[in-house]
Amino acid sequence: MASGIKSKPVYSPLRADTRGRYHLMLGLGAGRSALARVIGELRAAAPALLERTRVLFVPDGDEWAEPFQTLGLAQAQVFADAGALLEELRTVLERSLMGTRLYVAGPEHFIGRALRTALEFDLNKDEIGAEDIGTLARRLYCVHCRTTTEGVRTNIAACTGCGRWLLVRDHYSRRLAAYMGVMVDAEAPGDLPPIQEAYP
Repeated sequence: MASGIKSKPVYSPLRADTRGRYHLMLGLGAGRSALARVIGELRAAAPALLERTRVLFVPDGDEWAEPFQTLGLAQAQVFADAGALLEELRTVLERSLMGTRLYVAGPEHFIGRALRTALEFDLNKDEIGAEDIGTLARRLYCVHCRTTTEGVRTNIAACTGCGRWLLVRDHYSRRLAAYMGVMVDAEAPGDLPPIQEAYP
């Protein structure tokens, strides 16, 4: 994805890394298609690796992880939300072995949180792949109260912590896995520019 935002990570399509001994795949919603593609690549190049491949997935709505289970994987787990998946990721990484490859597919807010967790466990950047797919909704960090608001789709949004109206800036913090939000009406309280959907 090309971007004029210097702080924004650039993601490439996921590709199977057959040099890895263990393959851990994380997906949210539309990320399922990218993970299924990588599983297909593993099956074609080194089918024995599927026995050491694990998928953690959060479906959209009533979707089910059936596409993963029908692909012959030993382990495919479905979670109700990203928070539960990321808790399991932490548990898995605590026990992970050398040679693990991590694949993450889904919207940017999900990727950012997953990568932040992975880097806590000293995975090298060449052991991690990420593909941005799905909603453009942003994870917004309020610089005033330090609360994070999920799923922001508009150029201006109310902070879920302090209630301030925040301008959704293009500056992305990899450390926080969020875009910065600053009070939009600080100089003229209540005087808000038009609120528009900017991140469908």
